Amino acid sequence: MPKLQGFEFWSRTLRGARHVVAPMVDQSELAWRLLSRRHGAQLCYTPMLHAQVFVRDANYRKENLYCDVCPEDRPLIVQFCANDPDVFVQAALLAQDYCDAIDLNLGCPQMIAKRGHYGAFLQEEWDLLQRMIQLAHEKLSVPVTCKIRVFPEIDKTVRYAQMLEKAGCQLLTVHGRTKEQKGPLSGAASWEHIKAVRKAVAIPVFANGNIRSLQDVERCIQDTGVQGVMSAEGNLHNPALFEGRSPAVWELAEEYLDIVQLHPCPLSCVRAHLFKLWHHTLQVHQQLRDELAKVKTLEAIAAVSHALKLRCQEDMSRQEEGAQPAGDLPFFHWICQPYVRPGPREGSKENSGSRSKRALEEEEGNTDGLSKNKQKKQLRNPHKTFDPSLKPKYAKCDQCGNPKVCVQPVPWLLQETSLQGDSRLPRSRIAF
Repeated sequence: MPKLQGFEFWSRTLRGARHVVAPMVDQSELAWRLLSRRHGAQLCYTPMLHAQVFVRDANYRKENLYCDVCPEDRPLIVQFCANDPDVFVQAALLAQDYCDAIDLNLGCPQMIAKRGHYGAFLQEEWDLLQRMIQLAHEKLSVPVTCKIRVFPEIDKTVRYAQMLEKAGCQLLTVHGRTKEQKGPLSGAASWEHIKAVRKAVAIPVFANGNIRSLQDVERCIQDTGVQGVMSAEGNLHNPALFEGRSPAVWELAEEYLDIVQLHPCPLSCVRAHLFKLWHHTLQVHQQLRDELAKVKTLEAIAAVSHALKLRCQEDMSRQEEGAQPAGDLPFFHWICQPYVRPGPREGSKENSGSRSKRALEEEEGNTDGLSKNKQKKQLRNPHKTFDPSLKPKYAKCDQCGNPKVCVQPVPWLLQETSLQGDSRLPRSRIAF
């Protein structure tokens, strides 16, 4: 049977999915996908997997995909990052029997993607991307899809999407931010870019960005004409987003922990999810934030979550009639709700430009110009200095460029003793 393409693939294989959980590194593991599916998600992606590691490491394949058959976890799209057509296809061939499509990540804007030369940092290399998609389209038994970020120019974004479609991409997810829009510089996603892409291609399009509620989902579909909407951060703070509900946090935290008992995952993933779910409550009960960071077993994490539940129920019992949530929150802190990422400090927007997150943190949190990491080091050692002029200078080796070392004789070996003739003893030591 020939593989389905385009809208036929979306309507039959993906069952016309409109509510989609994004690929999230260490956050869209099986247990979280199952929780999200219980609460309205119709399609999920795996976390971004590194194609080269997937090809060479059997344990990596087993940990991330080759697990027990789980019929509830379909339809499923496996996402890879890659920059080599052959490696991408080798990884995809190893994964295709466990999923419904293979996605190429062209949207990751993080520094690790820049160093590894993948994700959004491939978006200018159209010849390479065309070869990668074409080869995958020819060799795989399942469709190939792409997730992209936009260019500042709408017309270039449209041409980019059309190139990927022509190469064989069967579904396109468009994150309406540029690769520079991340962290405190994220800003709003451009639905205009997404709308323009949707009009220009003949394959299904998913939108990503600015999704905090079910109302946002419906408005995005109406405004852009896309087939579905993908959520990442909104889903992490409220897995019931696609149901249009904002339940008590402990309801979903307890359900997630029950699923983890059946489908174990790394403790770091569990902890990260609890930090997201309990984010607003942990601003109120900060001592339990430290506890959650320190505990080292699933049972201990569940105990902290239960303690947070009891604190919230106490807060509810003391709540006066007619009281309003603190700050700008739409609900009280014990209710699942969006997290609004803070932008650059007010008053510095005109100067922020494309400055790095590190530069912004240094400006906001430290009058001496030290990064947070250096501040922590200085707390541990008050005499530590980061002044480069005070660092010791070493002569460099002419051959390797590393600092020279001097070889000094060991004094006791220079003494006239009978031991000097023993070839088993060291003749010198290295002093750095």
